[in-house]
Amino acid sequence: DGFETSALEKALETALRVNRVSCSVFFAEESKPMEEERVVVASVDPSSVSIDVERVAAELKKRIPPANGFMNGATVETDGAVCRFFVSKSGAAILKPFGAEKELAAILKEMYRLDVTVSLEANEADKEVNIAEMQRKVDESKEQQDKPVLEKKLERSFEDLPICVKYSQMLYGERLPGKRPTPISELSQDSGSVLVWGDVFSLEVRSTRDNRNRIITFNISDESGSYSAKIFGPNENTEYLVQKLKDGMTILLRGIVLYDKYAHENVLDVKAIASIDKLSKTDDAPEKRVELHLHTRMSAMDGMTDVQDLVKRAIKWGHKAIAITDHGVVQAFPDAVKAAKGSNIKLLFGMEGYLVNDVDGDDAETDYKKLPSYHIILLAKNNVGLKNLYKLITKSNLDYFYKRPRIPKSELMALREGIIVGSACEAGEVFRTMMKSDDETLMKIASFYDYIEIQPVDNNRFMLESAEYPQIQSRTDLENLNKKLVHLADKLHKPVVATCDVHFMDPEDAKFRAILMAGQGFKDADNQAPLFFRNTEEMLAEFQYLGEETAKEVVITNPNRIADSIDRLIPIPNGNYPPSIPGSEEELTRLCWDKAKDMFGDPVPEYVAERLEKELNSIIQNGFAVLYMIAQKLVKNSMDHGYYVGSRGSVGSSFVASMAGISEVMPLAPFYLCKKCKHSEFFLNGEVGSGFDLPPKDCPHCGIPMIRDGHDIPFETFLGFKGDKSPDIDLNFSGEYQFWAHRYTEELFGLSHVFKAGTVSTVADKTAFGYVKKYFEGKGESVHNAEIDRLCKGCTGIKRTTGQHPGGLVVVPQDMDVTDFCPVQHPADDPTSGIITTHFEYHCMEANLLKLDELGHDDPTMIRMMEDMTGVDAKKISLSDQPTMSIFTSPEALNLPDDDPIIGHTGTIGVPEFGTAFTRQMLVDTKPGQFDTLIRLSGFSHGTDVWAGNIRDLVTSGTATVNEAVGCRDDIMIYLIQKGMEPSLAFKTMEAVRKGKVKKSGSFPGDAEEQMRGMDVPDWWIESCRKIAYLFPKAHAVAYVMMAFRIAWFKVHEPLAFYSAYFYRRSQKGEFDAELMTGGTDFVRRKINEFKRRSNLSNNEEDLLVTMEAVYEFNMRGFEFAPIDLYRSDSIKFLITDDGKLLPPFVSISGLGESAAVDLVNCRKSGEQFISIEEVSHACPKVSQTHLQILKRLGALGDLPETSQINLFDF
Repeated sequence: DGFETSALEKALETALRVNRVSCSVFFAEESKPMEEERVVVASVDPSSVSIDVERVAAELKKRIPPANGFMNGATVETDGAVCRFFVSKSGAAILKPFGAEKELAAILKEMYRLDVTVSLEANEADKEVNIAEMQRKVDESKEQQDKPVLEKKLERSFEDLPICVKYSQMLYGERLPGKRPTPISELSQDSGSVLVWGDVFSLEVRSTRDNRNRIITFNISDESGSYSAKIFGPNENTEYLVQKLKDGMTILLRGIVLYDKYAHENVLDVKAIASIDKLSKTDDAPEKRVELHLHTRMSAMDGMTDVQDLVKRAIKWGHKAIAITDHGVVQAFPDAVKAAKGSNIKLLFGMEGYLVNDVDGDDAETDYKKLPSYHIILLAKNNVGLKNLYKLITKSNLDYFYKRPRIPKSELMALREGIIVGSACEAGEVFRTMMKSDDETLMKIASFYDYIEIQPVDNNRFMLESAEYPQIQSRTDLENLNKKLVHLADKLHKPVVATCDVHFMDPEDAKFRAILMAGQGFKDADNQAPLFFRNTEEMLAEFQYLGEETAKEVVITNPNRIADSIDRLIPIPNGNYPPSIPGSEEELTRLCWDKAKDMFGDPVPEYVAERLEKELNSIIQNGFAVLYMIAQKLVKNSMDHGYYVGSRGSVGSSFVASMAGISEVMPLAPFYLCKKCKHSEFFLNGEVGSGFDLPPKDCPHCGIPMIRDGHDIPFETFLGFKGDKSPDIDLNFSGEYQFWAHRYTEELFGLSHVFKAGTVSTVADKTAFGYVKKYFEGKGESVHNAEIDRLCKGCTGIKRTTGQHPGGLVVVPQDMDVTDFCPVQHPADDPTSGIITTHFEYHCMEANLLKLDELGHDDPTMIRMMEDMTGVDAKKISLSDQPTMSIFTSPEALNLPDDDPIIGHTGTIGVPEFGTAFTRQMLVDTKPGQFDTLIRLSGFSHGTDVWAGNIRDLVTSGTATVNEAVGCRDDIMIYLIQKGMEPSLAFKTMEAVRKGKVKKSGSFPGDAEEQMRGMDVPDWWIESCRKIAYLFPKAHAVAYVMMAFRIAWFKVHEPLAFYSAYFYRRSQKGEFDAELMTGGTDFVRRKINEFKRRSNLSNNEEDLLVTMEAVYEFNMRGFEFAPIDLYRSDSIKFLITDDGKLLPPFVSISGLGESAAVDLVNCRKSGEQFISIEEVSHACPKVSQTHLQILKRLGALGDLPETSQINLFDF
């Protein structure tokens, strides 16, 4: 273009101290300059440049702090387009994963305009160094970088953006320009290269199949919108970013807007990322306010913010106290306590209740359903007030629920002691009376309250548009209402407090509330009042029309005085409050020693005695004996009634539980034991994982076969390393006996002291997605998927309703009342329910009250049924039976081929734990031949991030065997102790891994990782632990596999009993359809393939497909269904006929419920024969015409005519 560059070239040669520089001119696409703008870039010959290594090293340290020291004494050589930096051996190994080579290339390009590839190489002349010591220095450097800069003075880098880039740190790519970021809302396909800022969320890191590259995706949101971002790069270039980038982090990002064919929308192709600081709102007033009216997510479908975030905001602002006042509930109290822990903030426990005035008025209405309800604020002043608050909530739910939990004024007056009563918002009794009644009535009503509440006028701006309030025409009118309330309070000598009526944290969060309200049908959902959490300055500004002195009084002085008058309270008493069973300690001790002596002989072997004594001491000293005795009584009661009980959780880790008859899992090391002479042999050094895998052996003294048992499970996984961890004994009862187990618990402790464990149901991800999609569809708007994702996250976790744990019972000690701990209520706000649950979500009280998990389960039911049909005692089944073990690797023991495309390569269809497609594939991958392997597979399948993407890859690649990998949480502790780690650190490591803390933080407790590497623990084992999000307890896996193995035994040796019980359980859940499944092998095969070809199966169809696979196997084994018979079929059970067939019950007909099935059976009890279908219909009114037609098609009605009428012409 005639642009002369020679003068510039000479100037650059002098400045850069190089022999030759050539320049070229091009238009920079990224910044898109005007046509006349030109950017000149110098292309430098690498061999002519003298590189200042110290200067380069100093810049590298800024970008990658761990580089500190590793570049000392480095040398550099340039060979064409490659620049080699020679550093120490350890330096090269450690720096590469941080992307140092790419950073060095970027530095050389910036400093010297060199376009080269950098290679970090070891200096062969360098002496050997201590790698561990060098790694320690790197870790120290990382820790130093992660420490907050105490002297940071954050200021806005751009006037209209809440960010500070002054302390930015590069995480990926080259340095970022200092220009103003583009709002995300302005991005389009034509934007090209852009600089944006935002908060990171939905971060996901995946590896490519060859594990050489990573795909990093995340969303980023500023105050204008959200966008998706994507990085694809080698592991070494992304390692540092993966370590540092976290959800919630604020970043500056440079990228190019591109269309992503996988996401089907535009995304940011990331080129560089830096972490930056985000400025948050503060409260800088010298005297600060206290919020007395605040809603959390527990205000159903109304409050948007987690209570912990609200409390932390108040703490950050320096507020001395904060009230929690959800609508009609107090379920946020326990989480508020968690948030306040370690701070000095005072929590004010209260509620915004629904008052009905059954006291005032000449003809006071007493029917609470006919009275209008008003909002009212109740704050607990002391422990008496807290208990009275809980009593009022209980009464409002159990006795006065009508649309909402209502509180009659008469009940409030009776229980007012210790409660501060506030007038609440415009829906309160005082405000409503002010709008509709005379001053005398207003004075009378207002005199009942301890303080009067006013709110920012915009909270009530809806009144300007409401026909209900014609007298309100302007903002001034709204201000005058608040002035009138202030004047009223002055007359009554009552304080006035200004509140925000908080429903969400910040103004922008109103969008979440609008979406949920729109989803509930509110037409004015977008007209949100500004119900956000204001600081002191904002509130003083809101009430300046009252005058400076009055504004300060209502905003600061009065709320603080009320807060000061309230005691520091805790919503649930500290400590453990178990029920009492006199003599529990003595009885438990006697039971265990008697059983141990009976089993192992007297004297009990030293190893057994030490374990039993250790456990009993921990259990009794920590007050847990009563829990063991309760569980013992529950299990014994069920067994006495003929129903097997399975243990869940870690209780099987306790030898005391085994000796007391609570759990059949034997946690001792594997052993042989002679039943006759009590000779025993223990394997204490990990030689075998399960006693069931020991080869058969006769007693050397008696010559009889010895018992084989024991699974080597440490007691610490149940009660902690010090034996003081609060235990949780979970039991699986037969679904048929669960009701009676619950009844027996009520008999033990009294109906008024046993409650169903309450739960809180919240808006789930899918539900939130539906709300968000519906919201934008209703507005005819289209938004980026990242913004939908952000809005969904803001709408999830909001309370919808309450429920009950399927088997959880909470027991209150006999000398206390439930309201000493929490209110109670009906589940799902159903006043007609006969069930009463705890108001608090049961997890909140696990450390305080006894919770029993008495769950209903299929396995004990199946075993009872199969025992009844065969006379086989399931407890006597050998858990070393080889034909049964063989079906976990082949269907041959079932006389089936190994290549059937439906049955597959195992015989475990219908076997619990191992019957799903996922677990059957796991069996194919691992080919288990031992019981211990089955236990590990159970652990793999129940864990999170344990099998897929982790141990499966290790096993199938040959890196590790199943028995070497971590299957259950106990494996970690046992293995590390065997390797020589101190037991308490091994325990802490196990706990950190199994709870996902290592996965989340990337670090093991203390110096555990350093010790592991020093003990030659394989790298693959350490990295496998680092991926785990949750680990199953071994005792739970053992209990499940023992039950599953017994059921598998029946499948092999008593197949008709197995299929009868299995199909019964499926039909009980609507998962057996006689029309689909009784048509024979070919028909069922066609239906299975038809279902599998469809990609949109409903949940019920998925369940039916599972059953059809079992039916197909049943047919392939040569078994058949007999036709449903009107006179022989049972209502619910599959009967075994004399000719070896299964006769389906009436309930197996799709849609025919149990009551109709029972009706059919009852109708034939007289022994009379029906003469027509019409007669059947009249005799069985619960059976529909549709079901009669299905019965006819299935042949159940034989040749019965449609009607009882006789046609004479037929004779």
